[in-house]
Amino acid sequence: MARVTKNNKEALGKFDLTQEYSIEDASSMVKDISFTKFDASVDIDVRLGVDPRKADQMVRGVVALPHGTGKQVRVLVLCTPDKEEEAKAAGADYAGLDEYIQKIEGGWTDIDVIITMPTVMAKVGKLGRVLGPRGLMPNPKAGTVTLDVAKAVTDVKAGKIDFKVDKFGIIHASIGKVSFSPEQLQANALEVINTISKLKPASAKGTYFKSIYMSSTMSKSIQLDKNSIPGI
Repeated sequence: MARVTKNNKEALGKFDLTQEYSIEDASSMVKDISFTKFDASVDIDVRLGVDPRKADQMVRGVVALPHGTGKQVRVLVLCTPDKEEEAKAAGADYAGLDEYIQKIEGGWTDIDVIITMPTVMAKVGKLGRVLGPRGLMPNPKAGTVTLDVAKAVTDVKAGKIDFKVDKFGIIHASIGKVSFSPEQLQANALEVINTISKLKPASAKGTYFKSIYMSSTMSKSIQLDKNSIPGI
């Protein structure tokens, strides 16, 4: 039998694993049961009643979190020379084209988001085998393939994230840090959930939101009461 740590005992004393909690209570509770020495991330996991194997039930989207993610997002813009200064002025950490393509081909992926332009996708597309498995491949649906690279950089730096249902029908999304206030976590969580709600496929039958959990890095998961969430 696995040993229950002191922190786990303390966490389990603050909530019941078998009970569902309002999104308001969960946003406070997730802070109380986090014991990491660093500023842990707070995530929500949404299990949907969809079949991701069917193209018309693949739920994917982007959302701008009202209070950001709390993370320092490293952005690379792969663009033509005339767009480099514009990208850097908007906050891009790196901007260029051929030199960065060569670096990535050599194994460099020390970045969180890549933004590019439709006109250079022929070159960027060759990096699919490196970027795809790391979730770094630019995608028009995520807003990372665009002619307005400055706006894309600004949006990402401000807390715009993209999400996609996995093969088990679950969407995982980071909604902030433990240092956020309960109100900030709740607002970010609601923004993600309501965006997912709007993306319900017409072909999805039965219950769309099967379960929603909130947790922080290394903490127990708190199940949310779906009835406490307006609009779903």
